[in-house]
Amino acid sequence: MDFPNGTSDQELLSSSPGPGRPGCLPVRPFFSEDGGYPFSWLVKLESLSPLSGRDRRGKRRAGRAWYQRRRVKAVVAVIGMLACFFIVDWLMLLRLQDHNIEIEDFEVIGNSSSSSSNSSKVPPPIKGERRKLGKKIKPQKGVYGRMLALAAHALAEGHNKPEPKDLWQEPYDLASAWRPCSDHRDWRPSAGGNNGYILVTANGGMNQQRVAVCNAVAVARLLNATLVIPRFLYSTVWRDSSQFSDIYQEDYFINYLTPDIRIVKELPEELQSLDLEAIGSVVTDADIPKESKPSFYLKHILPILIPNRVVHFLGFGNRLAFDPIPFQLQRLRCRCNFHALHFIPKIQETAALLLQRMRRHVHPGPLDRHLVGPYAETILKDKGSRPMKNSRYLSLHLRFEIDMVAHSLCDFGGGEEERRELEAYREIHFPALVQLKETTRLPSPAALRAEGLCPLTPEEAVLMLAALGFRRKTHIFVAGANIYGGSSRLSALNSLYPNLVTKESLLSATELEPFRNFSSQLAALDFIVCAASDAFAMTDSGSQLSSLVSGYRIYFGGGKMPTIRPNKRRLAAIFVKNSTIEWRIFEQRVRKAARQTKHVQTRPVARSVYRYPRCRQCMCNADPFANFKH
Repeated sequence: MDFPNGTSDQELLSSSPGPGRPGCLPVRPFFSEDGGYPFSWLVKLESLSPLSGRDRRGKRRAGRAWYQRRRVKAVVAVIGMLACFFIVDWLMLLRLQDHNIEIEDFEVIGNSSSSSSNSSKVPPPIKGERRKLGKKIKPQKGVYGRMLALAAHALAEGHNKPEPKDLWQEPYDLASAWRPCSDHRDWRPSAGGNNGYILVTANGGMNQQRVAVCNAVAVARLLNATLVIPRFLYSTVWRDSSQFSDIYQEDYFINYLTPDIRIVKELPEELQSLDLEAIGSVVTDADIPKESKPSFYLKHILPILIPNRVVHFLGFGNRLAFDPIPFQLQRLRCRCNFHALHFIPKIQETAALLLQRMRRHVHPGPLDRHLVGPYAETILKDKGSRPMKNSRYLSLHLRFEIDMVAHSLCDFGGGEEERRELEAYREIHFPALVQLKETTRLPSPAALRAEGLCPLTPEEAVLMLAALGFRRKTHIFVAGANIYGGSSRLSALNSLYPNLVTKESLLSATELEPFRNFSSQLAALDFIVCAASDAFAMTDSGSQLSSLVSGYRIYFGGGKMPTIRPNKRRLAAIFVKNSTIEWRIFEQRVRKAARQTKHVQTRPVARSVYRYPRCRQCMCNADPFANFKH
């Protein structure tokens, strides 16, 4: 456009004052509200001028017009600079949203086939080749593209900012007051299990089986029965033939619990030939209500046990209530879970190797001796070496396997193809759920997500970690196997957090070979590395591994082992605004939601002692009013 004095906009822009140009003078202080001189200056000029009044008025108008032009030039220059700034910022965000973020190269040094003897000298946490980080982020079908771009920008900008103070901590003064004490026995030794024998065949994965074992120990004591070492069902989901002695130290388990119950490795010969189903001694989960009270077992199971001499709990799961239950019986469950179940040496040795490589230093953690036993000493073998910086690590249980995804009945951004695939999986593995869908009107996927009933996706997990303040260089161990969607689903995690590893990437092919095709033993490795981590984050608080790991950290952690347990209902309300919410607001809301789950509280009524061990039956507290504090 052209201005009234004939000056074009280009000439005005080129002549307007700016940084580093002569004539870049302050504008506003030298003008009155109408753009001219201040009135006092005009009076003084008039008194000194020899010109006539008409000439003076003409000069004054000319001066005022000249300064108005200068003012317009200054305003246009400022507007031009602001426009340039916003255009550049918009182009940067557009580049991020196009997923072409070029981030620094990251050197990844393979640990090939290093043996345990030199494992402490393997500094890198990741196995592989040199690769360029920041390759295209593949968000959940574009749902979180904008938020992932903002997260990448925040991580890049915040590498020098301090992390939030409570990120690696829990409220120590309150948490440290609780001490383990379920190993204290305040009752008479077992009467010998004279009422008969209890067989237990537990279903599920390693963590479900662990809960079943502890519940079976309590039921055996309740019924004054002898427990036969539990057996594990082969699952078409887990596809693992491992038995008790393949995961836990059998003799240690028997000897440690001898004062409480009698345990044998197999039935006596005279009972092995019995047709238990024919005599009515097989009891399935369908015969026992979920979380049954002790009175149910005394009324319905004991009359079967005494005449038949044996009862077989087939598929025994979560079938014993947490309240009401006698004090010492509850304590026995805690004693079994936290003290009697030690992993076999093969698992302990490999787990110690994982901890050593994950930490990249020689200092043991507070839970090491409980988790890896004598192999905790191998972590100390290079006592002369100096610890490296940033050696603490975060563990993340990414519960996003296909069984969890299918059973949740949620949508995860995959469209019609995803729905068909998950429905086919349900028809094979969850036929009862398919039948329920046909006969009952179930909540929609959107309603399930709003209620916090859907597992967090990998994209949502990485957004949560970034919002909480974990730096880009944080070392993260991801637990879990066969993530639904494969490696492409983890691209957001890998891109934003390059120091991300799994047990498969930390171990060589030779070291991993003894555990292949044994998902329960692999789950035991995950359990140990998660329980021993400096901070533990979960994506689904209802998963058994997350529950058992968080309880283990509470029991043995001494108030120094924080756990991030997301409130998925609150997070769902935040994520639903992903297309408009500002990153700063997103951070504030996610951090507030996380802080609310860090409160130190006693076990809520009827909740699991394996997950919430802060109760008088499992732990002791010096504060006499601790049981009334929440």
